[in-house]
Amino acid sequence: MNETIILLIIGLTGGLASGVLGIGGGIVIIPMLVGFLGYTQKDAQGTSLGLLLLPIGILAVMNYYKAGHIHLKAVAIMVITFVIGSYISSLYAINLPEGTLKKIFAVFLFLYALKLFFGK
Repeated sequence: MNETIILLIIGLTGGLASGVLGIGGGIVIIPMLVGFLGYTQKDAQGTSLGLLLLPIGILAVMNYYKAGHIHLKAVAIMVITFVIGSYISSLYAINLPEGTLKKIFAVFLFLYALKLFFGK
């Protein structure tokens, strides 16, 4: 699959997870950049921080950028679908019962924990 399409999908997935579960960067985007595009952990972390630059990590982004661990093109591409995905999914999530959201979040964290525990 074309890298741009994969980055758009990663951005959308991160945005959807952000809108529904309040998560995105560390739990969704970083593993997808490593798994689907072969980014190093540092490159994935730097690129994810680049995506979240203004609201969260401007100082951390500056350090990752100076060290050469941010893919600016990837950041720009994912921002587009991240914003769209988080907006659309937040409209859905605010109408879900609190208990349902907690269960979705718990299942997601449990599955990710299993992957981390048993993965390479």
